[in-house]
Amino acid sequence: MPSSPSKRASKDGAARHAAAKKPQNPVPKGPPSHEIRIIGGQWRRTRLKVLDKPGLRPTPDRVRETLFNWLGQDLSGWRCVDAFAGTGVLGLEAASRGSAHVLMVEQDAVLVRDLQDNATRLKANMVSVQRGDAVSTLGRLPAGSVDLVFIDPPFDGPWFEPALKAAARAVPVGGWIYLEAPVAWPAEALAALGLQCERHLKAGAVHAHLLQRVSPESAPTCIAIPAEGDTP
Repeated sequence: MPSSPSKRASKDGAARHAAAKKPQNPVPKGPPSHEIRIIGGQWRRTRLKVLDKPGLRPTPDRVRETLFNWLGQDLSGWRCVDAFAGTGVLGLEAASRGSAHVLMVEQDAVLVRDLQDNATRLKANMVSVQRGDAVSTLGRLPAGSVDLVFIDPPFDGPWFEPALKAAARAVPVGGWIYLEAPVAWPAEALAALGLQCERHLKAGAVHAHLLQRVSPESAPTCIAIPAEGDTP
């Protein structure tokens, strides 16, 4: 038995409604992202979108604030390397505070593009981004040619000692290395690399070290800064 006009109209209306709800040209989703915030210097309070990828650990605001209190807020003329750049937040903080040149080294091609995009957005002409192996790149730098190296590699990798060794060669006596690691590095192991721990902070599962290149006769010491909620 043929359907009545009212039923056909009802079916046609439902079909049109369903078609209207269905996106005709769905927008493809990009990789997940979140924001970092630069906390000091000329780009203070600037927020930047960065990719949210497994293993990325942008250094928290509070730890960065402590780090640049240690180093000083004015890095004018400094030559810096962000050796395992990731989001680039450490290198951008240095550039924001007046560094003459910041080299960001990252192996992941997608992260490299993200770093380049953020440097372009900030008009950060002092920042250069290089895709490659951090340890090899540090090893190719002229001895004593940089003032500060950031080392924040994936915690499950074998990069800590090779990166520290290469960085210790790249900075002069008196130069600085910032290290994030899952454990506190003992003074004796650092002394064997010609390094001395000047400051140490534990923040959650991360141990932040400010290391200085020293002459062989310097005695190893380290001043520990308790994290919030921790007891000295």
